[in-house]
Formats: sequence, structure tokens, C-alpha cells
Amino acid sequence: MKSHGRTKITWGSGDVFADLGFSPTEARNLRLRSQMMIALRDLIQERGWTQADAAKHLKVTQPRISDLTRGKLSRFSLDALVNMLTDAGLDVDFHIKPHSRQVA
Repeated sequence: MKSHGRTKITWGSGDVFADLGFSPTEARNLRLRSQMMIALRDLIQERGWTQADAAKHLKVTQPRISDLTRGKLSRFSLDALVNMLTDAGLDVDFHIKPHSRQVA
């Protein structure tokens, strides 16, 4: 932490969820969910869908689309987001690899 006069600056780790104190497991889950939500919001915008249009195409209710566009991360599971992305005609893929840190 650096101090510049009265302002203290703390550099982040690059992972906002870890910086907020979430466990590595929960931070990973939140990061994946947020990436999927951003992809869905971008898709809705690119296609020019209203919330009602998006709800129809993604097979959810309009209030769910409202939650999505407002970034209500806690209201969406990975499973629900995968289903919505698939219903939007997108392929969802992931990779499993060894963790970058060595655990003793």
C-alpha cells in the first residue's frame, strides 16, 4: 500500500472477487458467472433486443432479463447462464488445466 498525501492506494491482484475476500473457489465461480452475464448482455445489445425480446429468445421471464442487465450476479447459477447462452445460439466451452500455483 502506498500513501500519497492523505490518499492511500492499494493495488489489486487483478481478481476483484479475491480482492473482496472471497475464497479462491467462490471467486472462480463468480468470475465465470460474471463473464457469462457480460456475454449475454453484449449479445442482447448487439441484436438490438428489448428485454421482452431477450426473454422470449432466452426462454426466461422479462424480470430475469432485467436482473441480468442490472448485473444481479447472485440471482444466476452457472447452470442457468449456460442454458441462456445455449438458447441464444452460442456454444459454451471451458477448459480444465492445472492450477498455475504449485500446492505443497
